[in-house]
Amino acid sequence: MHKIILNLFSVTDCCILAKKAIMDLSQKDWTTDQQAAADSIILDVRTPEEYEAGHLPEAQLLDIRNPQGFMEGLASLDDSKTYFVYCRSGARSAQACQLMKQHGIVNCFNLLGGIMEWQGPVTT
Repeated sequence: MHKIILNLFSVTDCCILAKKAIMDLSQKDWTTDQQAAADSIILDVRTPEEYEAGHLPEAQLLDIRNPQGFMEGLASLDDSKTYFVYCRSGARSAQACQLMKQHGIVNCFNLLGGIMEWQGPVTT
């Protein structure tokens, strides 16, 4: 019986660690880390309409609400690069980071508060 309990704790601990593996960053840290990372890529995971209404400079669109397109785009990403991911509020980008990590992209960072809380330039 003790083995079963220990195994359950191991699974629970593993799940908690996987959730913590998503690196949520404030705008200040996200911007500083993005500028310091060589060959970093900014990903906007919102819809094309949201992207066209305004996006961060140099951001590439990868719409998470288009599952097939998102997964195809994810497969084409270089897992040796660093990705800075944002959406409207930070929820979709956190989900995108989880999926990216599941596909072997370990260097991805979520912008807390998304573009709604962004204090900086936006391209239209």
